[in-house]
Amino acid sequence: MNYEVPGKADHLGSDLIEKWNLEIKNIYNNLKGELNTKYFSIDPEKLINPKLTRSIKWFANPVEPEFCLGLDVAQQLSDWSVKGRHNFHDEYCEYHTINQLDVSGRMRPKRVQVTTELREYWVCVARYDPLKLRTMIQSIIGTQLSWEEIYGEDVRDPLILSEDERLIKFCTQVAGNGGDKILKDKGVPTNPEGKLNTENALFMTHPINGLDDLIFIVMFGSKPFARQSQNGILPATKEQIFRNAEAEYLSCRHADPAAAMGAHEAAFNGITVSFANPLGVYFQTFTKDVFTFQGKPLPESWIRWSRGEKGMFQRLEFGPSDDEPYFLDDITISEGQNETPLVGGYQLLKFTEVGPLILTSEPTSVPSDEFIILKTSAEEIKCDEALICNDIIKLKKEFDNLGR
Repeated sequence: MNYEVPGKADHLGSDLIEKWNLEIKNIYNNLKGELNTKYFSIDPEKLINPKLTRSIKWFANPVEPEFCLGLDVAQQLSDWSVKGRHNFHDEYCEYHTINQLDVSGRMRPKRVQVTTELREYWVCVARYDPLKLRTMIQSIIGTQLSWEEIYGEDVRDPLILSEDERLIKFCTQVAGNGGDKILKDKGVPTNPEGKLNTENALFMTHPINGLDDLIFIVMFGSKPFARQSQNGILPATKEQIFRNAEAEYLSCRHADPAAAMGAHEAAFNGITVSFANPLGVYFQTFTKDVFTFQGKPLPESWIRWSRGEKGMFQRLEFGPSDDEPYFLDDITISEGQNETPLVGGYQLLKFTEVGPLILTSEPTSVPSDEFIILKTSAEEIKCDEALICNDIIKLKKEFDNLGR
């Protein structure tokens, strides 16, 4: 296994690439005992005559607040600055809306930064190569930052720290703990304390957007789950598969069912899947034609892709530059007969699909004794009854109280 840098966005030395591959291998090893399946390989080089596919993808807008409280509330809460990002951006895509004053002194949305970059990759670089990390940040932010802004106010030189000390400092300041128990025990908070990755969308920090979750959900689905019918053995339904794992409400997101069911369809047909090299989450589709400015297509300069080669972009900056007198809400979204102003990232992500690149093997015949026959209910899962809705209702009340 020798994965390159996600998106081939950076030039790293061989030692650092080896560290990145070790991170991937360790995550996989922690999962394979529970999820081991012949229809998934962590090593893409082991697939015979593999084909590249972009079939595992999903819309990037947060869907949980929508099934709990409706589309309008989902937009409100998801666009709720850092609070919205930390609580709702859990579809392997996070964004930050930059606001500025217009000539009349009114605060308005200027543009949106969107990222699908994996937290684990950035943490790996921060731990082992601070100089490379600062170069990466400068390429995005446009200016060279102090070490204090990157590793914390008490760090003037991270090169004198141990690798473990850099890890703790960077995660506290920029990356959060990612749900990692060791980091939690070391006192690293869930959300970063510094401004670098809250006033910018540098890379993903929501714990559910982790590399471990991405590998988990593809492995989880990579089994020939089936159901008995009068016509013989048929593929199990989404509801049956997630109920069988007692994880019904994971099926209520965009990402988890898309990844799991894409892998399941392959496994049911005797196809082994692997992440294509390089492993990452990439922008797959973007319906730019729904966005217009003064009745015309958007200027190309308002859609800026980066952090990856073509076909593997991991960053989108959308909207007018600081040198232009226009704002994000000068852009119109046209859906059928409806025209609405673009006011934040949630609307943008409704027209954006993300996902990993996948390799598939040639199909083989699945032996009858390898089908995993499920007897769980195929009845539709009632997403609006999920426990997460209780938390979302509380956050909606908090949001409403801020407006009083």
